[in-house]
Amino acid sequence: MTRTIAFYGSSLLSSYWNGAATYYRGMLRALAAHGYAITFYEPDAFDRQSHRDIAPPDWCRVVVYPATPDGLASAVAAGAGADVVVKASGVGFADDELLLRTLGQARPDALRIWWDVDAPATLAEIAGAPDHPLRRVLPAIDLVLTYGGGDPVVQAYRALGAADCVPVYNALDPSTHHPVAADQRFAGDLGFLGNRLPDRERRVEEFFLRPAAMLPERRFLLGGSGWADKDCPPNVQKIGHVATEAHNAFNCTPSAVLNINRDSMAAIGFSPPTRVFEAAGAGACLLTDHWEGIELFLRPDEEVLVVRDGQDVAEAVRTLDPARARAIGQAALSRVLAEHTYDRRAVLVDRLLTAGIVTKAKELAA
Repeated sequence: MTRTIAFYGSSLLSSYWNGAATYYRGMLRALAAHGYAITFYEPDAFDRQSHRDIAPPDWCRVVVYPATPDGLASAVAAGAGADVVVKASGVGFADDELLLRTLGQARPDALRIWWDVDAPATLAEIAGAPDHPLRRVLPAIDLVLTYGGGDPVVQAYRALGAADCVPVYNALDPSTHHPVAADQRFAGDLGFLGNRLPDRERRVEEFFLRPAAMLPERRFLLGGSGWADKDCPPNVQKIGHVATEAHNAFNCTPSAVLNINRDSMAAIGFSPPTRVFEAAGAGACLLTDHWEGIELFLRPDEEVLVVRDGQDVAEAVRTLDPARARAIGQAALSRVLAEHTYDRRAVLVDRLLTAGIVTKAKELAA
């Protein structure tokens, strides 16, 4: 029997101001292979629909609804009959209302899931808000899934009253992120790709702009939205939004690429962003800022270079030779293909959904 999932998220079709797109695509494509019929509901917001970087896929039905109260109500009603109803964090339009409505209108026997794609930020937000809507509805949620966070996030959610919380980490979809030929548009010594966000900007200044200023003879590439008016050293080339189809070339062309976590994720740890697996999947030599748990995903000095400040970044760029860069990239690629694909993550999620649906049926029958 085919089970249905109604998934409410920011966007599946566009990565524009939407870092979760790669995660959604990889995870839901792999989950669909387990026989689920998935409908993804996304609001027409933030100009994302005019920046689509994939066509509607054949493994998931996509419904784009108007970012209006009527549009939200229509989307909730359309998904209310699903076997599994998922509300993701950070949808971007009337999130609290969407959470309350999706839970309130789902079938009595439906599995209700809160899928948090930014758990450290969510937990920080509700820590000082005793009347936060999520606090009120957690007892009605059957399962909390998170983008990462490890034991600190699991313990925090359970302390708030969650029935269960399971991290489902980012991973690689090798059909979309893989080695390609170099593209001279992205030639340089170090590339960083990430949107300009308040809780990331200070770290970008330290880990990217400071080493660029220390190495004026080297070329640094800054990709992502929001950086156009940022004061940068003259050897930093701003290239703006980089569409998903260009990520492989961006990762494969520079001598190395850099991952910079946001403040909240760096503080909690155990939260590898999509960029880590995109870069590793392309066979890139990856530098990442330090965060607890990195060794669970990539071995420092062998599969990734871990840097603790801008001085470390500058030294790594200055001393990295092509042979070592290739060796690190190939080792990372082998590791993620063996252990960190969305196919593997989907096995875990399928098991959780199946067990949850069975348990819910037994509870209702009792």
